[in-house]
Amino acid sequence: MTVEIPEHLFIAIDHVGIAVPDLDEAIAFYSEKFGMKVAHEETNEEQGVREAMVAVGDTGSHIQLLAPLSPDTTIGKFLAKSGPGLQQLAYRVTDIDAVCEILRERGLRLLYPEPKRGTSNSRVNFIHPKDAGGVLVELVEPNPDAHH
Repeated sequence: MTVEIPEHLFIAIDHVGIAVPDLDEAIAFYSEKFGMKVAHEETNEEQGVREAMVAVGDTGSHIQLLAPLSPDTTIGKFLAKSGPGLQQLAYRVTDIDAVCEILRERGLRLLYPEPKRGTSNSRVNFIHPKDAGGVLVELVEPNPDAHH
């Protein structure tokens, strides 16, 4: 089955994920130094993170600050290997199932067979970094009822 290809697979940069060892310190830095405000904060047990979405002005784009819940989580391992910093780039999509199918048809590997729950009950999946120029690319279909 071939999926109808939308005009744009990605409709916006949703957020840039930054791994941090301490979420409260990172929030304070982004607030005090850059004047950014937290739009949403939550703990996502399934992803193993405590996170905050920090608004970039009124653009609808965010910086996602990700602190590990334990050293053996994805973010914990990232910090141990690479230290704090850019962890992923997330694109917003309107239909994550269709986009995932199109990307698979184009030979890209996705990390999950089916999308998982992301921030604010969004649906997410990731393109393997080896298939995206060394960048971990996240696909985000926002929850229509959430505002982060």
